Amino acid sequence: MSTSRDIRTIADLVDAVVDGPLPLRITAYDGSKTGPDSAPRSVHIANQRAVAYLATAPGDLGMARAYTTGDLVLDGVHPGDPYDAIVDLEGLRFRRPDPRLVLDLARVLGVRGLTPPPPPPQESLPRWRRVTEGVRHSFQRDSEAIQHHYDVSNAFYEHVLGPTMTYTCAVFPDRDTHLDQAQENKYRLVFDKLALKPGDRLLDIGCGWGGMVRYAARRGVHAVGVTLSKEQALWAQASIDREGLADVASVRHDDYRNVTEVGFDAISSIGITEHIGVRNYPDYFTWMLRHVKQGGFVLNHCITRPDNKPRSTGAFIDRYVFPDGELTGSGRIITTMQDVGLEVLHEENFREHYAMTLTAWNENLVEHWDECVAEVGEGTAKVWGLYLAGCRRGFERNVVQLHQVLATRHDSTRQQQVPLRPWWSA
Repeated sequence: MSTSRDIRTIADLVDAVVDGPLPLRITAYDGSKTGPDSAPRSVHIANQRAVAYLATAPGDLGMARAYTTGDLVLDGVHPGDPYDAIVDLEGLRFRRPDPRLVLDLARVLGVRGLTPPPPPPQESLPRWRRVTEGVRHSFQRDSEAIQHHYDVSNAFYEHVLGPTMTYTCAVFPDRDTHLDQAQENKYRLVFDKLALKPGDRLLDIGCGWGGMVRYAARRGVHAVGVTLSKEQALWAQASIDREGLADVASVRHDDYRNVTEVGFDAISSIGITEHIGVRNYPDYFTWMLRHVKQGGFVLNHCITRPDNKPRSTGAFIDRYVFPDGELTGSGRIITTMQDVGLEVLHEENFREHYAMTLTAWNENLVEHWDECVAEVGEGTAKVWGLYLAGCRRGFERNVVQLHQVLATRHDSTRQQQVPLRPWWSA
């Protein structure tokens, strides 16, 4: 272990804060290096700004900043899929910093090197600064948060998501199923669970690029989708028109809370609850209850935690991916749905399916890397590679899950016409 008196290089600083053997090789701009020579992957600290990012924002936020700007380089992995490096970095263990470490940093970097550098342009404001922009989960602030992530570029999403333009967990019948087939299968499963039939009316909240809306409309269902992303709405409506579905389908650029129609036969909520806010769950599911007809079905499909403690997302996800996002467990969701008067009929966990979905998105990003960089810039494309690979690892390790919950608005005026056993095929 290095002492304060012999810390003279970046490698010395790394050795001073890392507890135990390094899982990968680390090299630095000053020519110093540490870690095993035999490691298949390495991290290169390219300049003083990288050290300043890491020192002033320890953890995933500092690493994301340095990686996005190119000041931290991951060697041995493609920037569109840094999964293996993320697994390596899980092995890092840090010791409690010696109080003299700040002096050591100043000695190596100079006092100016301890000043936090400006964050990359891909980073949103910290949560506490967003308070000045409006109440959390207000119409305006929700709209801004959605636009930060979803209005990147429709062409970019086409490269990453594939022809289905579906940005939610697919459902794989088996491990050899292609992503596009698995996404179609997910829509089939939702459609069947909601017991939709020709002539029924479906509302899809947070409809994205309209995949569920178009799937239902092709089968004779009158489907309405709403999204806060203008780019999604334009793409979805153009696809509806191109497929000749305009007489039975539409997508609106609007907040679901502005939908005035009631009496829908079914409501689907696929990948939006993460943006609602846990405290707003009662209002959200009450809104569903009031807008679905008696005897109608609602399906909620969203990322969850393996426990039921409401927690905000981590710093990297909050600043770079989903501002204001919140997750909790399926138990909290089910309890709230029951408390507002919905009868929960079925739930299931698709955790492994989401890991497989994310793997396929990473593969698409690698395959179309040059086109994606040309569309959104290298920094943003790298953020996506890091985000997709990191989330994949989170689903594999059961840090996060994905649950579908099916419920109905009980018809108290007559005997409920729900089959005794599940009426859909898995």
